[in-house]
Amino acid sequence: MSEQLSLLIEPVADADELQDASALLTLLDAWVERGWLRALDRALAAFCLELDRSAEPLLLFSAALVSHQLGHGHICLDLPATLASPDFALSLPPEGEEGSRARLPSALLAGVTLGTWGEALRRSPLVETDGTTPQAPLVLLGDRLYLRRYWNHERTVASSLRTRLADRPPLPAGLPGTLAQLFPEPLRVEGRQVTDWQKLACALAARGSFSLITGGPGTGKTTTVVRLLALLQQAAMAGGQPLRIRLAAPTGKAAARLTESIGAQVDSLPVADAVRKEIPSEVTTLHRLLGSRPDSRHFRHHAGNPLALDVLVVDEASMIDLEMMACLLDALPRHARLALLGDKDQLASVEAGGLLGDLCRDAEGGYYSEETRRWLEQVASERLDDPQLRPGDEARRPLAQRTVMLRHSRRFGSDSGIGRLARAVNALDAGRAREVLAEGHDDLNLLRLRGEHDGALERLLLDGLPGRAEGYAHYLEVLHENRPAAELPADDPAWPGWALGVLRAFDRFQLLCAVRRGPWGVEGLNPRIASMLQRRGLLESDQGWYEGRPVLVVRNDYSLGLMNGDIGIALHLPEPADVPGEAPRQVLRVAFPRNDGSGGLRFILPSRLSAVETVFAMTVHKSQGSEFTHTALILPDTLNPVMTKELLYTGITRARHWFSLIETRPAIFDEAVTRRVARRSGLMDALEVEGPA
Repeated sequence: MSEQLSLLIEPVADADELQDASALLTLLDAWVERGWLRALDRALAAFCLELDRSAEPLLLFSAALVSHQLGHGHICLDLPATLASPDFALSLPPEGEEGSRARLPSALLAGVTLGTWGEALRRSPLVETDGTTPQAPLVLLGDRLYLRRYWNHERTVASSLRTRLADRPPLPAGLPGTLAQLFPEPLRVEGRQVTDWQKLACALAARGSFSLITGGPGTGKTTTVVRLLALLQQAAMAGGQPLRIRLAAPTGKAAARLTESIGAQVDSLPVADAVRKEIPSEVTTLHRLLGSRPDSRHFRHHAGNPLALDVLVVDEASMIDLEMMACLLDALPRHARLALLGDKDQLASVEAGGLLGDLCRDAEGGYYSEETRRWLEQVASERLDDPQLRPGDEARRPLAQRTVMLRHSRRFGSDSGIGRLARAVNALDAGRAREVLAEGHDDLNLLRLRGEHDGALERLLLDGLPGRAEGYAHYLEVLHENRPAAELPADDPAWPGWALGVLRAFDRFQLLCAVRRGPWGVEGLNPRIASMLQRRGLLESDQGWYEGRPVLVVRNDYSLGLMNGDIGIALHLPEPADVPGEAPRQVLRVAFPRNDGSGGLRFILPSRLSAVETVFAMTVHKSQGSEFTHTALILPDTLNPVMTKELLYTGITRARHWFSLIETRPAIFDEAVTRRVARRSGLMDALEVEGPA
């Protein structure tokens, strides 16, 4: 055992590390070696010591923890929460692993109170508390400790949203009539008339310069935004110039899906052709919209060079982290309207912040003021008599007056097993979720593995659900059986047609994992599935580049036109012959769908792809913004901090028609249903109270 690791399991008489900076850094080194802390976190503590050689060890310890919290998605270090559960501040090993006797934050903080901790931070020149030390790397606001950069981001977002919530731009002319034109029939669900929340969302979004529209799969977020754009554009064109409208999403996959969906809906709008032509259907990524600079966190568009637009709609807003939101609001012209769409119950962004979840905190209960209720009922001719709604106060809940939750799913009705399971999980009701899985719904499948080598796993992954849904064998059968004749020239349209068919066939099934590492994570399952397919004779190889290999882009590559989240498949395609009359030679290229909604493809040599990984299995996080005809979610055999109801809900709702749950230990699903993501930030408080300037 190394000297550093021996420090972890020595009996602790007192917290010597909090008396001596050198001893603390040695302990942090041991935590890094054990994988409980990131090297980056330890480096920040060392950097603080370089800035102030007299820095107290408790200050250095706090700096390491606040950095580590960012890695877990938290914007700040919540001091009371950390004192209540000190060891949750680290990346501790999964249950069952050695480490229970290790020296942990609970030992170091045993004699520390909230008062003494706050006092130690306030007397450090490295911590700003009152606006007098603007160069300090840390900011203490109440009982929350921030890295300055993230405190700045939170302040930027809060300040911009506060300003926009106070806006009352002129209402579009003839608003009640236009709403009646766009929503001509009362909404009926399963034979009964219900409140049309899409109509109300359009009305509320037209009332201000900022709006939130949230709802689960199939509740009509895209339909709502298309009608909102028609409403705004029709009014603008009646008064003169059309609005400059832009549509964006966090990832290329999400942008492509929205492009396809909007394009199909614009044509059916009950408005004049001239208005339809001014409603864009092309969706871009946020990075492309803002003008990403290579190897930089900065963008071409900012407050000094704002975006040239009047209306911006951003879909899949649950995937937006705090830093991206701050950059977006900074680049948004003051007069422009911003509408955010997303499912508040999905997983939050991979980076720090749970922005949509924070902003939609009151969405379930509505909390509309009496004035907001009366106005909505007057202009939309809809009754807000939903028993879920709670009375609100505009002064105390200004954000609620700009938020609408869509409540009726067209995709998952009351009889849908997928819908019922998603609702039970979302309600943290493990017992009800188990009942739904046992009810025998045609769209649900439960597979309990008897061990790591249970043959039932291979049958499900390759063959799917017999008579119902495909597995991975299907796309490879399409690849082999539908391949064009080899003598066809390289420019024959049969080749891209075949490649598109293979991509669409692959899109019919996707295995999702909760974790990356281990036998039940993507790193263990991807090579295993490739080996299964090779043994069956469907792949020529399971190593390196081979025909049929599906790959996921993990980093934006603007030179190739590829976005994080794009999926491509390696295919043998003909190259023009060097000598006239010779048969074309076959070259391996990776086919990717274009992100412009054209339905076209781009073919790229594997040697040009530096940031891709095999994607028979992908994490639930990577699947956000995507949907698959048949989705399978495999859970690990040990509980992991990422196992929450948000992860389960997101995985379940990636399925369009069939969902399979693969369990290695039943207790894992039940426990995960009862746990929820709790990302710490001060955004909602900052929306009401200005922090230090």
